[in-house]
Amino acid sequence: MGKLIDGKWLNDMQIVAFEKQQYAQSQGRFQRGTAQFRHWITVDGSAGKTGDAGFKAEAGRYHLFAALNCPWAHRTLLYRNVKQLENVISLSLVKPLRTEHGWVFATDTSHSDSAANNTRFSDPLFGLAALHELYVKAAPQYSGRVTVPVLWDKQQNTIVSTESADIIRMFNNAFNDISGDKQDFYPDLLAQEIDQLNDYIYENLNNGVYQTGFARTQQAYDDSVVKVFAALDHLELRLSTQKYLLGEQVTEADWRLLPTLVRFDVGYFTAFKCNLRALRDYRHLSRYLQDIVNLPNVGRTIELDVYRRGYNSVSPLRNPHGIVPIGLEPAFRISP
Repeated sequence: MGKLIDGKWLNDMQIVAFEKQQYAQSQGRFQRGTAQFRHWITVDGSAGKTGDAGFKAEAGRYHLFAALNCPWAHRTLLYRNVKQLENVISLSLVKPLRTEHGWVFATDTSHSDSAANNTRFSDPLFGLAALHELYVKAAPQYSGRVTVPVLWDKQQNTIVSTESADIIRMFNNAFNDISGDKQDFYPDLLAQEIDQLNDYIYENLNNGVYQTGFARTQQAYDDSVVKVFAALDHLELRLSTQKYLLGEQVTEADWRLLPTLVRFDVGYFTAFKCNLRALRDYRHLSRYLQDIVNLPNVGRTIELDVYRRGYNSVSPLRNPHGIVPIGLEPAFRISP
């Protein structure tokens, strides 16, 4: 995937020694990094939970950079659609597959058999070729991973946040007076339960599937795959008596779980060896997933073929020949 070191892009070969040392220190277990940009957009521009003040909710001021196949970015695309922010916050989508330059954009949108598709994955804001160029615009000496999503402030010409968990909370309420959408997926009365469930789902499923797929020792794999399916079993039981994770109301916990579930049978089951059971083998989880997908504006954020090809793309460790398996039919259908 490469990374930036002091504002300069290093490809995979140049950072291989660093990766080997990182995995050795964690006994073959995958460890996810943390976001370095964590400011907040608020109604009046006051400081949020982290970062600096000065980011006021305004229509047309902010731009989201995302990827269709990234589950963390998918959270933000869901909120942008469901909270009716498509005309408030503009969007750039990177191409689904990363290159030696990391997340990149299509730059030739005129002379191609797939010009329409290339246009979809071009950057209308700056005409960037690669996402790492955006990070350097905000912080010329930046060192670290270059990830999606990125929430950009056009006024201050800088990054607001690269943390999806924070971005969806901004989208949940900061723009309500602008969009007119008053849905609240993080109500005060359920906040503590949502936080606890988020932690459980992140540790065991959102990140658990990656710990399984990126494990480099048998023990690391064995530990993580058991954890994934224990969590699915737990949620299956939970959903046997209620419609959504916290009852009859959709909450942030549901939106954070959804990206993992829609990728499970077409990606994680094959590419990440999360294959003790398929998601469609879970009766209540499958019903729940179909209910969520049927909600307004949700299906438009889901692209199964992108997930199937993305998770089974060429990988020296996991899939050196880039064979894309036919795989399983997913546990849900998207209405046209």
